[in-house]
Order: sequence, then structure tokens, then C-alpha cells
Amino acid sequence: MGYQVEKSDEQWREELTPEEYAVLREAGTERPFVGEYTDTETKGVYSCKACGTKLFESDTKFHSGCGWPSFYQPVTDTVEYLEDTTLGMKRVEVRCANCGSHLGHVFPDGYGTPTGDRYCINSIALTLEPADR
Repeated sequence: MGYQVEKSDEQWREELTPEEYAVLREAGTERPFVGEYTDTETKGVYSCKACGTKLFESDTKFHSGCGWPSFYQPVTDTVEYLEDTTLGMKRVEVRCANCGSHLGHVFPDGYGTPTGDRYCINSIALTLEPADR
């Protein structure tokens, strides 16, 4: 699939830290409960660390206790969904629709959210732009 932002593997490696590259470009997962935004309550907009596309508004973030930042819906048309059958599970992978970077997964497990969805997103895949700037 073609993306608006396309870079060579070498370019991605130059721009991202090894940890960011492992998650964003190789669909890795950061360890639970260690991410910068897991418990953040700062108002603002969360963007893709790789390309800067606005992905989630802070008012859709909630505490799920899963160990990663959780949101109940993305900004319209900024993410894409792929079937993920790795690790012997059937899940839905969430990627940035602008650059194809792996963000995390979405689960339809309720949590009392308005959408019934939990977007479980790696902190390392995000940048927070606080609203008070």
C-alpha cells in the first residue's frame, strides 16, 4: 500500500531511535506500564511519532489498566486497520494511515467507552502536543 509519507528503511533508521524503529516500523510492542503516556492526563493532541499526523484527542483517552495508553476513538481517517494473527491470536492492528507506522491494536472489549473500543497504543509511537501551548 502506498502512503503519503514514504521513506527508505535507511531513512527511518536515521530518524527514529532503535526502540522507536522496533515499534513503529517492525510492529514491536513496548513493555507495559513503562510508556511516557500510559497515565498522562494532559489535555492535547497525540500525533504519530514518525510523521506527525494527528491521531487521537486527549478527551478520548481513558485509564484501562492494560499498561499502555488507551483511547476509544481516533481522529477521523487517520488510522488504518490490518488483521494481525501473530502470537497465535486474531487481533486488529492499528497503523498510521499517513506513513504506515505500527501504533498498536484495537479491541472491542467495551470498558464502558462511547464506542465500546479500546485502542491500545504504544506510548513510544506517539508525541503529545499539550493544549496549553
